[in-house]
Amino acid sequence: MSKLIITAALTGAEVTREQQPNLPIAPDEIGSAALEVYQAGASIVHVHARTADGSPTQDKEIYREIQSEIARKCPVIFQPSTGGATWHTAEERLQPVELNPEMATLSTGTCNFGRDVFSNPQDFYEQAARMMQQRGVKPEIEVFEAGMIDNALRLLKDGFLQAPLHFNFVLGVPGAMSASVRNLSFLVDQIPPDSTWTVSGIGRHETALAMVAMVMGGHIRVGFEDNIYLYRGQVAQSNAQLVARIVRIAKEFGREVASPDEAREILGLKARVT
Repeated sequence: MSKLIITAALTGAEVTREQQPNLPIAPDEIGSAALEVYQAGASIVHVHARTADGSPTQDKEIYREIQSEIARKCPVIFQPSTGGATWHTAEERLQPVELNPEMATLSTGTCNFGRDVFSNPQDFYEQAARMMQQRGVKPEIEVFEAGMIDNALRLLKDGFLQAPLHFNFVLGVPGAMSASVRNLSFLVDQIPPDSTWTVSGIGRHETALAMVAMVMGGHIRVGFEDNIYLYRGQVAQSNAQLVARIVRIAKEFGREVASPDEAREILGLKARVT
């Protein structure tokens, strides 16, 4: 079993300072949060950019500043979101890929997202996949519903993606696939055997699904985008606190935690395009 890759989803597009007073918003705050989660044991940081007032944005220049802040402070893998917020256009959503990050997210289908619709038509995800392939960016395929795996496999067959694939199973979003061990096991059974995968359990499901993934040989995402609580009713002090809990559990399970360079090797990241 490979070492455990821990991703910290630092910001998200939905969480507010009113809900989570410790949410990092400014690029320097996000950079500091990245350093803290790296020191706690994370090897990837997943980032949604925010404007000064906390609104979600896909502005390339804000992402550039975040990328620079993170690179200056620690060696984690920078993974920007191409999901953005549900109202962002396709052109806005793909701006961070122009920065040639090592990874970026790729959502391969449309689903309900609470009262909104997270729209990812085929033309969009083909465009996104092609752009990432041209720039040497490793896609993390975001799966909110089982059909998104089938769409990703068609992208692979049609040459938009290259094996081995890396998936992130996001379970527990209202309106999409629910968070359960049965659903996670079903999804893992659908992907090619040479794939790697991560699970993102939303809210109270975060730690439970992380423990299951740990023994199944998968990887784990935690952070304020998915869950703002350390325990029920107790708001977490930092993203690093959530990472540290996973590291403690992994130690009890006997699963070693991957460094950023070890994560790069596991994921088969390519040399950077500048």
